[in-house]
Amino acid sequence: MSTAAFASSVRSFVVPPGSHAAEPPEQRGLGRDEVRLLVVRRQGVEHRRFRDLPELLSAGDLVVVNTSATLPAALRARRAGESNVRLHVAGERVDGSWLVEIRNRDNSGPAVDVAVGEQLELPGGVRLSVRSSYPPGRPRGRLWLASPDRPVDRLKFLGDNGDAIRYGYLSGDWPLSALQNVYADEPGSAEMPSAGRPFTHRVLSRLRARGVAVAPLVLHTGVSSPDKLEPPVSEEFRVPASTARLVNETKAAGGRVVAVGTTVVRALESAAALTGALTAAEGWTELILDLHRPARAVDALITGLHEPEASHLQLLEAVVGPALVRTGYAAAVAERYLWHEFGDSMLLLP
Repeated sequence: MSTAAFASSVRSFVVPPGSHAAEPPEQRGLGRDEVRLLVVRRQGVEHRRFRDLPELLSAGDLVVVNTSATLPAALRARRAGESNVRLHVAGERVDGSWLVEIRNRDNSGPAVDVAVGEQLELPGGVRLSVRSSYPPGRPRGRLWLASPDRPVDRLKFLGDNGDAIRYGYLSGDWPLSALQNVYADEPGSAEMPSAGRPFTHRVLSRLRARGVAVAPLVLHTGVSSPDKLEPPVSEEFRVPASTARLVNETKAAGGRVVAVGTTVVRALESAAALTGALTAAEGWTELILDLHRPARAVDALITGLHEPEASHLQLLEAVVGPALVRTGYAAAVAERYLWHEFGDSMLLLP
């Protein structure tokens, strides 16, 4: 799908003022599973609460979740001649280099004056040397590969020195626990796989009681892009054999595979054959889903709400088609649903 065609299909809405969720729902007197749930079917839309999810699915369906846990991936760093800036650590390559986003001094966005060879001083005297822009071949932009001057255990270093990545629409510095899904158990994501935030142990128990299975996989998320239509970069993922088997069995029996978030879609589809059959897979995925490469394994999707020009919408269209996405976002705008990680949810059921 061309950028122009994609843009024309998803830029038909504007997020209303005041629709960016500025704090966790708990601060608004709601439980995690009490955020609104916009149910979108071909027959129309329905307005529910997330706690109602089990009754909206059927025995024999399969819900797939991403169990990657959120890291405190924001660090203080010092650039030559500047006071402290924010550094977002998006991941680590197999050679030990870090994938980073260097922020403006006021944290308003990515710095545009980064140079290869630049040195960044981190807490504890660790230095990062900027090696190249990332990904290779793309015009230099917001992400960079940088090498530590000594062996560093990235997860421990972030745990000792980092805090959660946060953006300007948030009203406070919420603890990392507010950015963890209840089933998260493997640290690795720079930002929360936020479609899963409304899940509670109550919802998970009620799904299983209804005969809806829940299966895990892992995809460690990178750092969000503020740029229009920037495609996703490669991300580390793992689809275990048990989950691949459950997906295959569900589809063979006529059930629906319901992905919780775009991260789950990307991981499952990276393990899918042309027929939609899954095998266990792990590594780094560069898969980009669109109408020319639609979903093969995923039938339905639980998602948060994305900005009009986010490439996530291209992935949603690849799963359920443009018409359903347009219907959902028109209803979300009209009913003043809340956007972002602390906002409301959408269930797309083609």
